Amino acid sequence: MAEDNTYESMLCVKPEVHVYRIPPRASNRGYRAADWKLDEPAWSGRMKITAKGKLAYIKLEDRNTGELFAQASVEQYPGCTVEAVTDSSRYFVIRIEDGNGRHAFIGLGFADRGDSFDFNVALQDHFKWVKQEGELAKLEATQSEAPKLDLSFKEGQTIKISIGNIKKKDAAGTKPRPVAGGLLPPPPGGKPGGILPPPGGQPTVSAVQTHTAPLLDLGSPVPAAQPNTDLWGDFTSASSNTSHLVPPSPPQLQ
Repeated sequence: MAEDNTYESMLCVKPEVHVYRIPPRASNRGYRAADWKLDEPAWSGRMKITAKGKLAYIKLEDRNTGELFAQASVEQYPGCTVEAVTDSSRYFVIRIEDGNGRHAFIGLGFADRGDSFDFNVALQDHFKWVKQEGELAKLEATQSEAPKLDLSFKEGQTIKISIGNIKKKDAAGTKPRPVAGGLLPPPPGGKPGGILPPPGGQPTVSAVQTHTAPLLDLGSPVPAAQPNTDLWGDFTSASSNTSHLVPPSPPQLQ
């Protein structure tokens, strides 16, 4: 047979446990620790719980030499290999084997209640992990047996992609970009070069240039010999001339 190289892990170690000879089960009811001689254990030593694959092993060893006293292989928990008594949480019934096919039932007791709690939790956690591993293996097997979807292209196979209509911008309808400097282009039909000259060849004089000199030169009087260059007129002379006007006499009736 091939050698089993499965890694063996340590689950729990308790330095002091007691082993008791128990009477045969009288009926289908559970075991009671009160029926044992608790003050006279048959053996005392160290207990180890190890795991190798799916199995857990309860090993009873000498605390000084490490010699194996008894061993129980646990396939499931709770089960027939480990059974709790009905009247205490510190005592259990263990089914041990000698490796030759023979087995026996012994009583296992812990001096501290916390040790028995650790013993119980170590076995529960291991078989919980075994259950999760089994469910995961079944799921992977189901997925591997299912037909896989082939999305690869076959030889000569093509694919066609339809894209919605894209409206192209009309080049004639685009807005002209502004000329540098903020100037607009000349109107259609006009000559580039500025304002058209007036008819007759006479240069135009800006009204602003004509009238800005009197308005800005407030300190110099206007010469009397100049014609009416003032925009407002000589209101003083007009008022003085109106005093010398004689109104016409009304017509006389005959």
